[in-house]
Amino acid sequence: MTRQEIEEKVRNFLIEDLEIEEEKIFDDAKLKDDMGIDSLDFVDIVVIVEKNFGFKIKPEEMAGVDTLHKFCDYIESKVNA
Repeated sequence: MTRQEIEEKVRNFLIEDLEIEEEKIFDDAKLKDDMGIDSLDFVDIVVIVEKNFGFKIKPEEMAGVDTLHKFCDYIESKVNA
């Protein structure tokens, strides 16, 4: 899966499933501070990522993931492993 496909899927579920405003979704957006993703949203993200990308997020692997760019990096590393 290409980086562009990953970013498109992530963007779509952020808008459609988590109802995040499109203007808040940019590469260096902070997941918590800029997009307002909280722990309940994160539970949804775990389910959505598993459904869309076929792997389970491990919380310990997400420790340094604080921006949308890093989140897409993480998904790309798992999908293309």
